Amino acid sequence: MQDTSKQYDAVIDTCKSLFIKKMSDYGSAWRILRLPSLTDQIFIKAQRIRGLQQNDVQKVDEGQESEFIGIINYCIMALIQLEKGVVEQPDMSTEDATKLYKEKVAITKQLMQDKNHDYGEAWRDMRVSSLTDLILQKLLRVKQIEDNQGKTIVSEGIDANYQDMINYAVFAMIHLNEGKS
Repeated sequence: MQDTSKQYDAVIDTCKSLFIKKMSDYGSAWRILRLPSLTDQIFIKAQRIRGLQQNDVQKVDEGQESEFIGIINYCIMALIQLEKGVVEQPDMSTEDATKLYKEKVAITKQLMQDKNHDYGEAWRDMRVSSLTDLILQKLLRVKQIEDNQGKTIVSEGIDANYQDMINYAVFAMIHLNEGKS
């Protein structure tokens, strides 16, 4: 489990670094995005990963890694939007956004550690393609919850689904970094 924690942090550091650089370039323009828009962005990235995994030819020279990073960062943005709400104009400094980013990651990492304890790190025996499918399944669940105006009867909420997608994407990145497929 100690290796997982270090590997998790390394993946998040890569993601956070890109997030901060994009905040420098674009500011917090993402703050205007409603949750369904963020969900759709994540869906596009997950569909592209699935296409990369299934297609022999790719026409855009970017691999799965950049798409998983995008999934992680968009999910964190969604968690921030859930807490702070959507705004009409960018309103957040890089420092404030980074603080919230770290808070959301800390909560999500703790969830991963708790589940890893209970599941015995079963994800280590999974394929990246299976993790991709699980992300897509979570996205379809989120879309349904959004269509139901956030109401669920027995299911976990949208936030838990975003957290699971972050963790699945981190696991996929760890596998890709280790050279597994």
